[in-house]
Amino acid sequence: MSKRIIVSAAFVIIVIIVIVSFTSYQANLLEMHDRDRYMENIIASQQSSLINLENGSPPLGSESAPITIVEFGDYQCEACYAWFHNTRSTLIDNYIETGKAKLVFVDLPFLGRDSPRAAQASYCAEDQEKYWEYHTILYTFQDGHPDSGWADRDRLNSFAFSLDMNMDEFNECMDSSKYVQRVKANYNEAVKNDANSTPTFIIISQDGKKEKFAGAQPYSVFAATIESML
Repeated sequence: MSKRIIVSAAFVIIVIIVIVSFTSYQANLLEMHDRDRYMENIIASQQSSLINLENGSPPLGSESAPITIVEFGDYQCEACYAWFHNTRSTLIDNYIETGKAKLVFVDLPFLGRDSPRAAQASYCAEDQEKYWEYHTILYTFQDGHPDSGWADRDRLNSFAFSLDMNMDEFNECMDSSKYVQRVKANYNEAVKNDANSTPTFIIISQDGKKEKFAGAQPYSVFAATIESML
């Protein structure tokens, strides 16, 4: 009788051990599954928050600079003109030339028919390694009135000529609409990042932290944001 009790007790203990082990195994599987889902959600969130800059301008400054300043702008934007002439040069002197930051311009051309055309022309200039020179000319000659003629095709050609560009190549680039899709991709990227006015800036730290603000903000705003990320 006692042997039966012992055997029964042993059987019960074995069953309990199996149940506990199986339950623990299930819990571990569930925990691993939850952890995997958690990591997948984090990765998906990080990827969705990334800004695609491959269609934007070549970077102004060192590509290895820890801070990236993204400007969403329109060449016919009066506030962009103001920022270009009042803030940009000091930012370049103190952060871009020193290797602390780089600037990437992403087109948000919505102010008129000449806006996307001017953006396309800037990339035709990039083909001849004169993107930033052409960018500067556009913001130098902007007259504050969209589609007034200051950025029509004849003026865009004259800007290219003044930079001693190969005009046959420039005209072929423009006539073929070579960069229409690139400019559209930039516009879509701006919309994706809720840049609904120009200029809009997103400053990105090396670890992916982002700060966004709209309008022709003064130098102090950029300096404070960048310093907090360095």
